[in-house]
Amino acid sequence: MKLGVMAALFGGMKFDDALFYCQELGLDAIELPVGGYPGQPFFDPKKVLASVKLQKEIIAKLKDHGLSLSGLAVHGNPVHPVRAKATHDHEAFVTAVKLAPKLGTDIVITFSGCPGGSRTDKTPNWVTSAWPDDYQEILTYQWDEILVPYWATQAKLCKKHNVKVAWEAHPGFCVYNPDTLIRLSKRASKEAGIRGKTPLGANLDPSHFFWQGIDPVIAAQKLGEEGLLYYVHAKDTELDPIQGPLNGYLDARKYSDLKNRSWSFRTCGYGHGDEFWKPFVSMLKRYGYDHVLSIEHEDPLMSLEEGLEKAVAYLGSVIIEESPGKPWWC
Repeated sequence: MKLGVMAALFGGMKFDDALFYCQELGLDAIELPVGGYPGQPFFDPKKVLASVKLQKEIIAKLKDHGLSLSGLAVHGNPVHPVRAKATHDHEAFVTAVKLAPKLGTDIVITFSGCPGGSRTDKTPNWVTSAWPDDYQEILTYQWDEILVPYWATQAKLCKKHNVKVAWEAHPGFCVYNPDTLIRLSKRASKEAGIRGKTPLGANLDPSHFFWQGIDPVIAAQKLGEEGLLYYVHAKDTELDPIQGPLNGYLDARKYSDLKNRSWSFRTCGYGHGDEFWKPFVSMLKRYGYDHVLSIEHEDPLMSLEEGLEKAVAYLGSVIIEESPGKPWWC
């Protein structure tokens, strides 16, 4: 395994300065944002896609700083009920898929998206209850008419360019847990006529699972059994011992309301310790994941530098870097 970073946090830096900082920290890889919610802070991906010269320059800069490109991040909502917003995020996704192999990666990280609840809606509608029956009608519309057809088409595009989609399961979007991820992958792949290895898999981010009551280690096992462990974000979550039991963990209070929220994102090691991270890394390894742990720093109690540097130091003690040896003892 390698240790990397999701580089959206470097949006205030020049590209060269961000790469130098990563090199100083001893990181192995970098995940570059190229659209959607993370933006495109370092370069215009459409211009890079159209220019072999710019592609070579980016590849050379990464090599000069000892970094591999772990993936392109283009988290958005390409099935947004407002067509202009959907088109914007869809075009960013397509650009990322075409650009990824030209820059040396086969991973594009994104969200599944969330449509409206009907053709006339103007805002996404995330369903969290099975009843009243209106919600079942919404889910049928979202999945049968929007999600499955959209991702079946994108699966064909990804297959053509030898790129894998790593959906980040996130509340607010239709893929938010292992079940919804596996179902959408299977249904869209089947509709696309894809046999064998699907390009539609998972970016396993444990931070979003903690506050849903999901055990990320068990989730890693299930996704590993399905052959869908394509990427991993390293981010932690602290569950408040008072607010959680009092109000539950579906918390829409602002991230800045730290005294009242049921949970907050934390730097790795500050929400959970070795009792989680070591079994989690071991489970990933058990199912053949040997790519990057991409640190996503969103700790509201720490600066960019302190939060990232503490995560690098902590994960450096739990990551399994080498291939397993032969069992000499048997």
